[in-house]
Amino acid sequence: QMQLVENGGGSVQTGGSLKLSCAVTGRTTCTDRLGWYRQAPGKEREFVAALPGFWCSGATVYADSMRDRFTISRAHAENILYLQKTIQKAADAAIYYCDVGGPSGCWGRGTQVTNST
Repeated sequence: QMQLVENGGGSVQTGGSLKLSCAVTGRTTCTDRLGWYRQAPGKEREFVAALPGFWCSGATVYADSMRDRFTISRAHAENILYLQKTIQKAADAAIYYCDVGGPSGCWGRGTQVTNST
């Protein structure tokens, strides 16, 4: 049974930075990619970034609108997925979810990022 727990959400100023984490418990294989998605109120869940599973090789992929302000990374030994977000914009306020195995795989419950004043 796989479990994903996101952390690091909070309030961030316009132009600021935030680093999110996703702790993965359970066995993963190289057939399971790791990813981040987000969902703002009243909008569909959208793809942010993805990379190969822990200890696996392959391409890192970003949504075009996310590429300049988001960085996805892995801590292989700790089974932790990260998302570094920079240059906060109002549209970045959303619940951020991590997943293993793509959209049809396992999901965390999300961590919320809001805009501060």
